[in-house]
This record gives sequence, structure tokens and C-alpha cells, in this order.
Amino acid sequence: MTHSFAVHIPDAELEPEPLAPEQIVSGTPEVTGKVVWESEDGRQVRGVWQITPGVVTDTEADELFVVISGSATIEVEGGPTLTVGPGDLAVLREGDRTTWTVHETLRKAYAINL
Repeated sequence: MTHSFAVHIPDAELEPEPLAPEQIVSGTPEVTGKVVWESEDGRQVRGVWQITPGVVTDTEADELFVVISGSATIEVEGGPTLTVGPGDLAVLREGDRTTWTVHETLRKAYAINL
């Protein structure tokens, strides 16, 4: 994209982003998302992401996100446990191994640096 833009996050249409089966700890969480901007070199990505209730594991990128709706507890291996909900801003470090317990379908806007 070459121009400035705005996205109404609560209504953004998202595409399925299937989880790897080994990431699912419990429940039947489903992930959807949409990249709204990516730098020419692919090292910066901005988008909207959503996950339904369940427990999943992940290895994180360098990410800043703001929760738009829903709630989750994010356990960072060897670090803090983050409780996030609407209006919360969180930062995850590249390489953080996390366990997400999603209590209520969570939608976030994110900025990732690769």
C-alpha cells in the first residue's frame, strides 16, 4: 500500500489462519486475521488478528498489540503472566514462548517487526 488508510477494526473481515495441531493444548480455538500493511522488505507487518476460546502455545515475534475485544491470559515461559482485555496494550519479545488461554474471543490490532 502506498497511501495512508484507516481500518475499522471491530468490523474488519478476516481470513482463516489455521493453527498447527501441535499448538492446540485444549478446546477448539480458531484463528483468523488480515494483514493491512507490510513493508516492502517484509520485515514490518501490521494487521488484525482474532482467536476464539481455547488454549494454544506459540513462539512470538517482536510484537506490540492492542486488544479491541475479548480477553486472554498469556503465560510467558520464564517471564510474566499477562492478563489482557479491551484497551490493553501488550508487548511480546521475539522468541518468547507463550501459552495463551483465551477466555472470550479476542481481537487485536498488531504491529510486528521481523
